[in-house]
Amino acid sequence: MSNNRIFEDYLEKIKLFQKYNKHYYDLNNPLVDDQEFDKLKSEIIKLEKKNKFLNSTNSPSNSVGFKPSKVFKKVKHSVPMLSLGNAFTEDDLINFEKKILNFLNKGNDFRIIYSAEPKIDGISASLIYRNGKFVTGLSRGDGKEGEDITENLKTIKDIPHLIKSKNFPREIDIRGEVFIQNSDFEKLKNKFANPRNAASGSLRQKDPKETKKIPLKFIAYTFGHEKGLKAVSQNEYLENLKEWGFKTNPLNKTLEKIENLMTNYQEIEKKRGEIDFDIDGIVYKVNEFNLQKRLGNVANAPRWAIAHKFSANSGISKINDIEIQIGRTGALTPVAKINPVNIGGVVVSNATLHNEEEINRKDIRVNDTVLIERAGDVIPHVVSVDLKMRNKDSKKFNFPLKCPSCGSKTIKDFNFTTKKEDAVRRCSSEGYECKKMSIEKIKHFVSKEAFNIEGFGKKIVENFWNLNLVKLPPDIFKLDFKKIESLDGWGKQSVANLRYSINLRKKISFEKFIYALGIRHIGLENAKIIAKNLKSLKNFLALSKKSNFDDLMNIDGIGETQINSIKNFFNNETNLKVLKNLNELLEVKDVEKPKVGGPLSNKTFMFTGKLSNMSRSEAKSLIEQNSGSIVSNVTKKLDYLIIGEKPTNRKVDAAKNLGVKILDQSSWLKMLK
Repeated sequence: MSNNRIFEDYLEKIKLFQKYNKHYYDLNNPLVDDQEFDKLKSEIIKLEKKNKFLNSTNSPSNSVGFKPSKVFKKVKHSVPMLSLGNAFTEDDLINFEKKILNFLNKGNDFRIIYSAEPKIDGISASLIYRNGKFVTGLSRGDGKEGEDITENLKTIKDIPHLIKSKNFPREIDIRGEVFIQNSDFEKLKNKFANPRNAASGSLRQKDPKETKKIPLKFIAYTFGHEKGLKAVSQNEYLENLKEWGFKTNPLNKTLEKIENLMTNYQEIEKKRGEIDFDIDGIVYKVNEFNLQKRLGNVANAPRWAIAHKFSANSGISKINDIEIQIGRTGALTPVAKINPVNIGGVVVSNATLHNEEEINRKDIRVNDTVLIERAGDVIPHVVSVDLKMRNKDSKKFNFPLKCPSCGSKTIKDFNFTTKKEDAVRRCSSEGYECKKMSIEKIKHFVSKEAFNIEGFGKKIVENFWNLNLVKLPPDIFKLDFKKIESLDGWGKQSVANLRYSINLRKKISFEKFIYALGIRHIGLENAKIIAKNLKSLKNFLALSKKSNFDDLMNIDGIGETQINSIKNFFNNETNLKVLKNLNELLEVKDVEKPKVGGPLSNKTFMFTGKLSNMSRSEAKSLIEQNSGSIVSNVTKKLDYLIIGEKPTNRKVDAAKNLGVKILDQSSWLKMLK
């Protein structure tokens, strides 16, 4: 799948995730089953790990749960409550272990012991103890701050109020899952949709007496901050929990080797129907705490843990039509309109066909009977066609050679890496010339991860477009509010709210501004990198002069694909007009100078050759943690070239010619003190 298609799929996933997220965490009224919601989160995070150009502030990798309710006091977690990456297959687990070994710079013979813990489908909670006394209980919230639900948690019998064990830490944040057993839920099923819904709704009651009426359980499995914890591994910590009076999962095991993880996984999946509480997978954690600490985290997920999800759901349906949707980068996406079918408790009426090649490879046609699977994709996908059910007069589906929106020729870009055409066909028009592309660009511009204009949703964008109120992004900041007030569904207050939201966003960070422009291949992470290096909108606007693109070539993390996209953006007259008008209407904040003080402050580094006992990723992370920065090319701006085993001679020679200091690994590590 090409980067363009991945990016289009990613944005759709994020939008749906936000919708599910609110209903799942805040409204206690999930729109989809728990398995599907967790798979959606995992699929998004997995996409981001595989594709560094993907990022969103609303992604589960940058946000955990949902913002805390206004009903309860907000309390910041001392250590963020992270989410987990997901695995669906044995290959996913193999890749997970491979990444661990690569980061630690270890060979395949290195022994990794895992704590395998069945994942309870409940509500995460954080219990803070000081001197053995339970003092504060928090919900997950958004992962950074949660709701103070102490009094409600105190009603749960599984949570000790006072612990007198001699080996109990002076202070600790014990974390676990609040849930309802299936046998207990039978008495409550007329009031709640499922056990998780019942646990969530009960924990967020204003009156603890109401919470006490619900038979909630608590199983502990990890910790946040601690002072005085005497445990060196996860399995030792789990034993301590039992000694302190907490319940732990009776199915926990300590295992090594992927083949043993798979055997255990298959055994537990077969037993799911016999277990008296809902589980939706198994969490694997690197058992040794010192390795966990070294591996650290990626965004909002640890490198040392992953959730192995149970199998996907599928169903049979008939394709009534194939609709072509057009994204903001011009990608043409075929979507099958199917007879509604219930898959895993969710009624499905759309299924993605991905691209033209996918349709041809599977020979998918209108009126075909197909197998639909939901395995983490936001829009379920067609797995296969039942050829025995195909009509004799069935006709092959022909992908449009002209854009259904503007009539422009549709093209496939040539991928210089694979030496093949991309699988995705796209509209060849540039900028805002194609109606569908233009509307999608404006939707992206006002979206939460971009300008985040509250109250300016998709339907409003489409309505304002059709009324000629908004055709380009600058039009948003020049709206005729008197005219809007006369429209159906609008009044003085709603118009005032919209005006306030728009005015509020006339000040924006440089990185958000770049991302909002919707430049192909420039996700939020790339926008951050570009902003960090260019510093200001003035410097960004200067890219209209072709000679200035050379400054982008030396930015670590920005490649030829991204640079070519930026060039194409600046070559379009409409885009230049948009930039000029936005510059006049908005205050785009310059990037703040990074805090200094680390031993590598204001120094730039580059690596060549294999490092000893350390991966390149870990080395780069160490430099950034100590206020240094990484560059990707040898230039006069480079301060140090660090050489490992078998360095690239060309880079070493270039450094010598420019007078760049060359260090071996041990000399560099001494700089870190």
